[in-house]
Amino acid sequence: MSNSLLLIQLTMLVLAHATFIDQLLDKEWREFTKEHRKNYQDEDVEQLRYMIFNENRIKITEHNRRFANGEVSYKMAINEYSDLMSHEFIEMMTGLSYNEYEEMIAFEEGLTFISPDHVTLPNSVDWRSEGAVTGVKNQKSCGSCWAFSTTGSLEGQHFRKTGKLVSLSEQNLVDCSGSYGNKGCSGGFMTWAFKYIKDNGGIDTEVSYPYKAVNDKCKFNRATIGATVTGFVVLPSGDERKLAEAVATIGPISVGIHVVAGSFQHYHSGIYIEPKCNPKIINHAVLVVGYGSEGGRDFWLVKNSWGSSWGDKGYIKMLRNGNNQCGISSLASYPTV
Repeated sequence: MSNSLLLIQLTMLVLAHATFIDQLLDKEWREFTKEHRKNYQDEDVEQLRYMIFNENRIKITEHNRRFANGEVSYKMAINEYSDLMSHEFIEMMTGLSYNEYEEMIAFEEGLTFISPDHVTLPNSVDWRSEGAVTGVKNQKSCGSCWAFSTTGSLEGQHFRKTGKLVSLSEQNLVDCSGSYGNKGCSGGFMTWAFKYIKDNGGIDTEVSYPYKAVNDKCKFNRATIGATVTGFVVLPSGDERKLAEAVATIGPISVGIHVVAGSFQHYHSGIYIEPKCNPKIINHAVLVVGYGSEGGRDFWLVKNSWGSSWGDKGYIKMLRNGNNQCGISSLASYPTV
């Protein structure tokens, strides 16, 4: 066979392989846009999102190759945020307002957590199995994570007091707690929300005041209150032992974490360990609903507010007893009812 003929055949094989890869990518893209109901304003925008999707897909594939080789502790997967660049994702899907001055103000009226006497902590806790956790919610493109963390911990405390699990209104907090320091879709803080609920005499139910993912006028209705608050308790900053005590004996706990651009966005399963996490950079609020151990590592069971297509059906296992990784015990609190 001549060299020229061999070159032609090799070229045809390469082109055929490239065409096959393009067809697979197109198929994945169509499935992605259909599953997550993506509608783009024009072809240029869709082409941009297509390119970002492909770049994320390549990163996920490489990460999962490393997971299969035992080089990393968690898997990634395509989800509804895979058409976003990492900095876009951080801007859209976080929203915890935090600096040292704001922390001081936010916590100044809180009670200090006192460790329970004569309690042996169980090896694992999962408040979902006790009926104290509502279904996974989705904050969408609104920086209202603080509101979802607030309702989550209050839903748990209300359940423990009354035996009734009531889904509470994040939109009530987004629209009505601005005078307490919160900024709706531009960020907020859980303890400011607890104070609002206390002073307001309660918070509406999710059913009576549904979530819209936008800042709107306050429509609080005292006739449809779902829960009330008498105050809040603050845990010692950076103390994972105290956080475990609170989770085991109190219920789901509101916490802040550092979401690192890129890796957190596509988490799927396993225990999330991120060397780039900084416990002093807190930009997202979530809910610790339990803890346990897996494969020789301790983890926190964390409920997020990015919908059930993200993570492990809306949840993530984050490293526990790892020097306060991602700041998970830096800003922990819960309401009293």
